[in-house]
Amino acid sequence: MKVGFLGGGQLARMMALAGYPLGLRFRCLDPNPESPAADLMEHIQAPLNDPDALRQFSQGLDCITIESENVPVATLENLLLHGSKINPGIKALATSQDRLYEKSTFQNLGIPTAPFTNIASREELDKEVRSRGGAFILKTRREGYDGKGQFRIKSPADIDAAWAALGGRDLILEEWLSFDAECSLISVRDSQGNTRFYPLVHNVHQDGILFTSEPWSTFSNTSLQSKAEAHAKKIMQELDYVGVLTIEFFVMKGDLVANEMAPRVHNSGHWTIEGAVTSQFENHLRAILGLPLGSTELREPFKMINVIGHMPRASDLLNIEGLCLHDYRKKAAPKRKLGHITLLRPSQEKFEAITRQLK
Repeated sequence: MKVGFLGGGQLARMMALAGYPLGLRFRCLDPNPESPAADLMEHIQAPLNDPDALRQFSQGLDCITIESENVPVATLENLLLHGSKINPGIKALATSQDRLYEKSTFQNLGIPTAPFTNIASREELDKEVRSRGGAFILKTRREGYDGKGQFRIKSPADIDAAWAALGGRDLILEEWLSFDAECSLISVRDSQGNTRFYPLVHNVHQDGILFTSEPWSTFSNTSLQSKAEAHAKKIMQELDYVGVLTIEFFVMKGDLVANEMAPRVHNSGHWTIEGAVTSQFENHLRAILGLPLGSTELREPFKMINVIGHMPRASDLLNIEGLCLHDYRKKAAPKRKLGHITLLRPSQEKFEAITRQLK
C-alpha cells in the first residue's frame, strides 16, 4: 500500500519511518526542496494548491493524509474530485483551521473552553476589552502556531499595540485563563469507530513552543485521563474522524478546559516512538489504511525534550544512558524545532545534563 502526505516535514518523515517496517510506501507533496521527508520517499516539489502537481501526486495512492492543519481545504476538495481517499476528512481540517469554529465545536459538544468572541474590527476589540475587564489573549483565527499570531492584552492600554500587531485579519478574543498546567491527549480512531488513547501527558512550553512532555502521572496524582478520553470521543464522533487526533487542554482546579486540537500526529506524542507499544505514527497509518489499531500502552517512564534553534552534536548526547535522539535534518533557525530527545527512565541528573547541552 502507498500513502501520500500533503506536506513533507518531520511528521511525514517520522510516519514513513514507522510505516516502512509494515511494508508501506510513501510519496509527499511539498514546495520545499529540502523537506525533512524528501530523502525518505518520492518527493513532488510543488505548492499544495498546484492542480497539475495534485493530479500527479494522487496517482496510485491508497490513501492521502495531512501533515499540517494549514493545508488548504480546496486542495482536499480537488483531490476528492480525482477519487482520492483522504483521512482525516475535510470536516476535521476545516474545523481545526479556524479557532472560532474549533471553539464553537467544543462548546456545542459540552466541552469547556475559555470564554471567547469573534472580533471583526478595532471598535469591537475596544468594546469587548473595556466592557468585560480583565486580561485577554487576541489570536488570529487562522494559522498561527508555536506562539505565533497571538497578542496578550493585560489592560485597555494594550489595545493599540494588539491591533497594530494582528489587525486586518479574522480574529478571536479569548479570556486569559490562570491555569495550573497544560496537558494533551493523543487519540486514534479507525473507520469502524474503534478508538485507542495514549496516556495523558503534561506539557511545558517556552516562548509559546513546546519544550518538554512527560506522563501526567509523573507530574500529578490527579487522574484526568477518563475526562480527556470522554471529550476526545465526542469530538471524533462529531467529525467522523479517522486517524490520530490531538487535543491540548488547560488544567484548572482539577478539571480540563479545551484549548485547541490538531488533526494529525503531534509533537507532544513523539515520545511514543520509544515509549509506547505502538507509536502515534504507526497507529495513524494503521487507522487511515484500515489496519487493526495497535496498543497505546506505556512501555516505561519517559521525558520528551524538544531541540529548538540549534542542534547539538550527537556525540555530546549519546553517552547519556536511555537517551534516544531524533534529528529532523532541518536548517538551524531561532525558534525552529530541529529534533527531539526521548529520555527513558529519566532522572533529574540526566535531564539537567541534556538541558546543559541544549543551552
